Amino acid sequence: MISLDIPGFGKLEIEHLVLDYNGTLALDGSLLPGVGKLLKELAEDVNIHVLTADTLGQCEDELSGLPVTIHIISGSPEDRSKLEYVNSLGMDKCACVGNGRNDMLMLRHSALGIIISGSECMSMSAARAADLVATDITGALGLFTHPVRMLATLRN
Repeated sequence: MISLDIPGFGKLEIEHLVLDYNGTLALDGSLLPGVGKLLKELAEDVNIHVLTADTLGQCEDELSGLPVTIHIISGSPEDRSKLEYVNSLGMDKCACVGNGRNDMLMLRHSALGIIISGSECMSMSAARAADLVATDITGALGLFTHPVRMLATLRN
């Protein structure tokens, strides 16, 4: 678990890190460089979940051997399916990272929502729902390997 008390924001006790795949962990279906190593490091402290519609059909192969639980979203609308998954884990124990409109609800309702503004861009509706914006996935995951980084941005 990652625990951090942020003045003005509150206490975070993150047990689950929920990640979107395409546009967040991957570009055009391929896992971004360095992400696998970071996921292995983070798995020592949190349970990692990857939610995806797997549009390009590469998610399971790309994440093979990594300590993650993959959940293929089949229900529609996708934003509701992702929210239901996060709710089943306990929203107050989840940090969520995504970039798309279908990530908006999980970003809004989780304990901590981070949007990625990367090569595939980001949905503005999802950005308004997030607590933080990261320019890439390594920056977002770095917040969890070095949690005190969140203090400067989230404290009041």
